[in-house]
Amino acid sequence: MAKASLDKKPFEVARMFDAVGAKYDLTNTVMTGGLDRLWRKRTREVLGIGAGDKVLDLAAGTAVSTVELGKSGAWCVACDFSQGMLAAGKDRSVPKVVGDGMHLPFADDSFDAVTISYGLRNIHDFRQGLREMARVTKPGGRLVVAEFSTPTVPVIKTIYKEGVLRALPAVARTVASDPESYEYLADSIRAWPKQEELAQAINESGWHNCGWVNLTFGVVALHVATK
Repeated sequence: MAKASLDKKPFEVARMFDAVGAKYDLTNTVMTGGLDRLWRKRTREVLGIGAGDKVLDLAAGTAVSTVELGKSGAWCVACDFSQGMLAAGKDRSVPKVVGDGMHLPFADDSFDAVTISYGLRNIHDFRQGLREMARVTKPGGRLVVAEFSTPTVPVIKTIYKEGVLRALPAVARTVASDPESYEYLADSIRAWPKQEELAQAINESGWHNCGWVNLTFGVVALHVATK
């Protein structure tokens, strides 16, 4: 598979995720050593939602993240470009909508909060995706972007970049339904902006006061902003 860049063809990405949907949750849990569950919980806590809130979970995949968000008591909808991913989560009883992150099928000011977990990298124009998320969020609403990022401790950064990401496709071969797709995912993580650069892009895309919380020494960062 060719090395990934941030210039992604939307339908190719959708087909890729259609292919990995069947074992996506299992693969993530195995490859993160179970940390994916803790990261989802922390995302919900940082988003600060509760009963009465309407929440968009973009790039929701199998809707496992949407179920976690729903533990807050908020009404949450899963939206994803990949029909295969949403179908893989058919047994999760949350609303599901097929939608393109650059052209969301929702009215202006529809949601009190919006989150996207490990999916912003896969939007063809992620800045347009950020603007769309701002469009459908009410004034004063909150955004949390959960994404793989740049570790802040040098030794962990080296282990992560040169060890974990290089090994990811090999590990995926033991559990994933389409292991070659994980070569793309590893490459896209390497190419992704650092925390400071992403915060600036968010602030330039309809959001304000973006900061971030590093999880697992910066392997994951939660970027938080308001509209």
